[in-house]
This record gives sequence, C-alpha cells and structure tokens, in this order.
Amino acid sequence: MNENLFASFATPTMMGLPIVILIIMFPSILFPSSNRLINNRLISIQQWLVQLTSKQMMAIHNNKGQTWTLMLMSLILFIGSTNLLGLLPHSFTPTTQLSMNLGMAIPLWAGTVFMGFRHKTKAALAHFLPQGTPIFLIPMLVIIETISLFIQPVALAVRLTANITAGHLLMHLIGGATLALMSISPSTALITFIILILLTILEFAVAMIQAYVFTLLVSLYLHDNT
Repeated sequence: MNENLFASFATPTMMGLPIVILIIMFPSILFPSSNRLINNRLISIQQWLVQLTSKQMMAIHNNKGQTWTLMLMSLILFIGSTNLLGLLPHSFTPTTQLSMNLGMAIPLWAGTVFMGFRHKTKAALAHFLPQGTPIFLIPMLVIIETISLFIQPVALAVRLTANITAGHLLMHLIGGATLALMSISPSTALITFIILILLTILEFAVAMIQAYVFTLLVSLYLHDNT
C-alpha cells in the first residue's frame, strides 16, 4: 500500500536514466511564440493573461525591480504548467520534489538579498536590528532576524511541496477508496466519486494559486530589497 501510495512521487527513469530534465523542459512547448502579424485566439489569451499578471505583480516595483519581470513571469508560467500537467493520470509532478523547489527558491531569494545589500546596504542591515531596541535584546534580535532571513527560501520550497503533495495524496486515497467501494456499496462509491471530482477541480485551482503565491512572495522579497 505504501509503495503504491508514494509511487507517483518517485523520480521517473527510462533505461535506468532519470528523465526529469525532459519533463521539466516539456511545459515550454505549451507556450509557443508566434511570428504571425495576427495571433490566434490561444496565443492572444496567453499574452493577455501574462500582461495582466505582470501589471498586477510588478506595479509596486521601481525600475530596478521591474528588470525581473521576464524572470518572474517565466517562473509563474513554469510552476503553473508543471502543476497542471501533474494532475494528468500517470504523470509526474516535479514540484512535489523538495530538492527542485529549493533549487528554484534559493537562487531567487539569494538574488534579491544580494541586490538589497548592494543597492540599499543601510536599509538591508537595518532589518536585523529594529530602531529603539533595548541594548540587552540586541544580540538575541540579530540572531532571530538572521534565522528568519535564511528560513525564507526554505518556507517557499516547503509551502509549494506540501500543498502539491497533499493534494496528490488525497486524490490518490479517495480514488482508491472509490474503486474499493464500487463492489461493496455502489451508492457510497458514487458519493466518493463526486467528492473526487470536486477535489480535482479544487486541485486545478490550487495548482494555479500555488504558482501565483510562490512568484508573489519572490516579488515581495524583491520589493523589500530594491
């Protein structure tokens, strides 16, 4: 039971070689660039959604922060597409791997922190020690603020991993219960099947929301350091 439950989270291999890189590159096919003078409806909708999201997310940034627009839009498209593709049957979701999410969170967080120390050195250092702090609390507050700073990328990665993994496990459990109840109690199986459909719809929303939340938090870190 445990092996089947967590089998979908195992890294897929082909001929003994991991194919995660191919899976990660696959979502780029879903966003083709058009060279036509007039785009079709699908590309027009994609461009409209990207422009709407970028305007909303980058409105709070100055000129230095807006240089990250392309990176943040690519990030939200990548996470959202991989989350949605992971909901397909017999598919693999790279964002359920904590190592991959840390690989995205740590460089982005480090880039925002380095920008803060480079362009706003005094303000960046001031975060470690709030104004008016009693002298006897200074060492403790510096340690606490340092720990909270380094926890930020871990929180980003763990939040995304936990939400996507929990949804997949719940769908797997309810789907297995539905199959088991079909021969025992068809009426109960119908109820669990309806719950499974509603949960699947919810997971589609969670897939997009988690991509937006991850990118939004990176954007807020960037805003604090530019």
